[in-house]
Amino acid sequence: MLLRFVTSLGLLALVAAPASAQSSRTASAWASTVSNDVRIMSNVTYVTVNNWDATLDVYTPTSPGPHPTILHIHGGGWTGGSKESVSLRLLPYLEMGFAVVNATYRLARVSEAPAAVEDCRCALRWIVQHAKEYNLDPNRIITMGYSAGGHLALTTGMLTPAAGLDRQCPSNDPLKVAAIVNWFGITDVVDLLDGSNTRPFAVQWLGSRTDRVEQARRVSPLTYIRKDVPPVLTIHGDADPTVPYSQATKLHAALQQAGATTELLTIPGGKHGGFPADQQIRAVDAIRAFFAKHGLMPKAVAGTAQQ
Repeated sequence: MLLRFVTSLGLLALVAAPASAQSSRTASAWASTVSNDVRIMSNVTYVTVNNWDATLDVYTPTSPGPHPTILHIHGGGWTGGSKESVSLRLLPYLEMGFAVVNATYRLARVSEAPAAVEDCRCALRWIVQHAKEYNLDPNRIITMGYSAGGHLALTTGMLTPAAGLDRQCPSNDPLKVAAIVNWFGITDVVDLLDGSNTRPFAVQWLGSRTDRVEQARRVSPLTYIRKDVPPVLTIHGDADPTVPYSQATKLHAALQQAGATTELLTIPGGKHGGFPADQQIRAVDAIRAFFAKHGLMPKAVAGTAQQ
């Protein structure tokens, strides 16, 4: 499985490279020189809550910036996972020239909902406040995540201060996201608490509180639908056994109805990630096109990517 995944990443890097560069810069060449092109700062603490340090890794190109930045959020049903578990998923975006901030957050065993949402909002604020130090572009921040991380990418980008979920890291700095990429994320947490779509990880994250339905609604992206949310790209397999495909279609339909910018890429027969190589490449191609459409590609490749 690991070999297949790494091979897929090699194909992703080759396909993602601009057409004019493919003859002179292969995926192998990029992999051989990436250590010279990207600076890594590991395990930077961005907030301390409940005597627990939330950390992130910062990957920044050594080329002149400021660089458009992806806030990258792991999955695991809010109960497991780690930033290290998704580190190989960064490669296509590093190859494109993005800076990437790969963040961890409080899991259910440390703090139940809405802790993970609060932490990811703090990670976003950290990017804004440290943009100059790390050569990041605060006007071109993209949130991206997988499964529960997809949910957190959505809430991080869609929440408003009125939600009251920014109190762990209060500041007057405006939190603005340029786009959201949601890989098979949860959009309606209430739907996963009871009935045919009940998922143990959602039940564990909300705990046994008496107001769990109210809290689930509070942390559901569907609660924050409005016309002016950032552009959203959702990628979801229509045979996903973990997060129902209906979670994606409900979000897409609601955003459309509100007049927001939304795209849905369906992976036919796709499960919960682990897509076949051709479908994974198709997804990354769609992300590149989505970024180019909204003027988010790094300057070094923006002209070629938009042709």
